[in-house]
Amino acid sequence: MSALGVLLALLLAQRTARVAKVNATQVWNLCVIALFAALLDQRLLLIAMNWNDLRLHPKWMLGLAMIHHPLLAGAGALAGLGAAAAYARWKRMPLAATADALAAPLALGLACEQMGALMAGSGYGSETAVRWGVVYTDPLAARWSGTPLGIPLHPVQAYAALAFLTLSILLVVGLPARKRPGDVAGLWLLGAGVAVFMTELWRDTEGRGALLNGALDGPQIVAVLFVGTAAIVLMERKRKAEVLGFPPSRQELQEAGSSTPLRSAPDERAPNEVRGIPP
Repeated sequence: MSALGVLLALLLAQRTARVAKVNATQVWNLCVIALFAALLDQRLLLIAMNWNDLRLHPKWMLGLAMIHHPLLAGAGALAGLGAAAAYARWKRMPLAATADALAAPLALGLACEQMGALMAGSGYGSETAVRWGVVYTDPLAARWSGTPLGIPLHPVQAYAALAFLTLSILLVVGLPARKRPGDVAGLWLLGAGVAVFMTELWRDTEGRGALLNGALDGPQIVAVLFVGTAAIVLMERKRKAEVLGFPPSRQELQEAGSSTPLRSAPDERAPNEVRGIPP
């Protein structure tokens, strides 16, 4: 499911890149480089954390990709972001517009990843008595992810997948109507932060860290940072637009009822008449 999410995200990124007026080929290359950087970083981190065991069982390295943990996800995300930023600066890509083009594909990829986590038992939910609770019975889920077996759990991965899918659709629809480059990326930060914070309320906190005596877990802390960053980005871009005096968009002119044409019609008079020379 994660691989399917990557493929769907890459295909969607080709469309959003054209809408955001970014080179689609460079966006494809950026995504591939970021993906491999994230996978390599996660693999090296796993090897470093489990070196004593891997020396005794070197064949286990082939199965390390099956391990799902918030620490690995965070490390991979940072490595991928760093590689993407380096490539974008090297190719002199417009950072704000590129981020807009990647927002919806990233949300779609996360939705697919969460559906895979639901089927594998990774990132499982807390114990529940609701009718739609999911019960895991496969020993592999317990071995790889520590999933409780035989106990009804919240299908929180499905909640997260639905939230990310909805966010992706909204960003695709809103991309052509953005007023400034970077607005869609700011909305992704805001939506992803809210989705993560809310769904963590139904996740089991085992291995996810804690702050304020358990009031917040690790992903929720990241979610709060996402929302704060989104607010700063959106407000700062709006302030800069007002200070620099950016011209209003077509939509803003229509809402204001302006009759001023956006582009003057060509003068169809003869050249001599334009210059004021009598015919």
